[in-house]
Amino acid sequence: MKKTFTLALAMAGALSMSGCYTPYQQTGTLAGGAIGAGGGALIGSAITGGSAGGAIAGGLLGAGTGALIGNAATAPRHHCARWGWDQWGNRFCRVRYY
Repeated sequence: MKKTFTLALAMAGALSMSGCYTPYQQTGTLAGGAIGAGGGALIGSAITGGSAGGAIAGGLLGAGTGALIGNAATAPRHHCARWGWDQWGNRFCRVRYY
C-alpha cells in the first residue's frame, strides 16, 4: 500500500511539473511550491499544536497552492507585433506573436 501511494504521489508531482513549458515558469512553479510548502507546514503545525500530521497536511496544501500561484505569476506574456488605433483614438494590438 505504501509503495502504491508513494508511486502515485511521485507520478502526480512529475505530471504537475510537466505542465510548465518554459524554464521561467518551471522556476516560478518550483519556488512557489517550496515557499508554500514551508509556510503551510508552519501554519499547519501551529494550528494543530505541534502535531506532525498537521504540519504534513499544511505542507502538502501549501505546496499545491504555492505551485499554482507561482505558475500563474510567471505565465508567458504575449507580445504585440503591430499596434493600431480604433475610431476613438485608443491604441490596441492588431497582430500578436507568441
